[in-house]
Order: sequence, then C-alpha cells, then structure tokens
Amino acid sequence: MNDSQKVDAYINSLPEWQRLVCTKVRTLIHAADVDIVEEIKFGNRPYFTMQGNVCALLAAKDHVNIFIYDPIVPDPSGIINQGHGNATARSIQLYEGDTVDTDAFIKLIKNVADNNHQGGWRKLKRS
Repeated sequence: MNDSQKVDAYINSLPEWQRLVCTKVRTLIHAADVDIVEEIKFGNRPYFTMQGNVCALLAAKDHVNIFIYDPIVPDPSGIINQGHGNATARSIQLYEGDTVDTDAFIKLIKNVADNNHQGGWRKLKRS
C-alpha cells in the first residue's frame, strides 16, 4: 500500500462524522497547494508535507485534531483554537457538527506552504 492508500485506510476506519471532516480537510489541503504530498508517520498518522511538515490529522475520541506545523503563520480568522504559544505547532480541533471555514483554512495552509518554500518557519523566525 502506498501512503495515499494508507491515508485512505486511516480515514475509512473512522466514525462517519470524523471520516467526513477528514475527507473535507484533505481536499482543502490539496486545493491550497498541489505540491503538498501525503505521508504516513508514527505508524498510521496522516501527515501532509512539502519541504517539511505542513499539517497532520489525528482523530481523537470526540474530535479531530488538525495540527498546523508553523507557529508563526498568521491566523487572522481565528480558526486555530489550540496550542497558542506552542513552540512548533498549533491545532484546529473540530467536534461533531463543527465546520471548517474553507477560505480561511485554504489561506492558512497556503501560508504554511509559502513559509516552507522559503526555508520553513524556523529559518524565517531567525531572519
């Protein structure tokens, strides 16, 4: 199985509402930047990378975490709701019935990808 098929398997193993959330988020990630690739890390966790980590999905008991691997990328719409002040990543937690702001999410992922194109947030933070 390749990584995309493993991501499919991860998502397909989830309860229906989490499956729908993860499928939508996955589509939005690829809409943000076509160069983002899917990888599996830590055994079964879907990561989306492009010259470094962009984001990752992790389904928890009652929500879906979308880890955003860039602590300096702006979030003017306030969709990041966990991990403010974290040194490496923040997250968006979505619970059953929550929706993701499509435009804000795509813009956020584009900005992370742009930072990665410039060497990543660690390099940009030092500049």
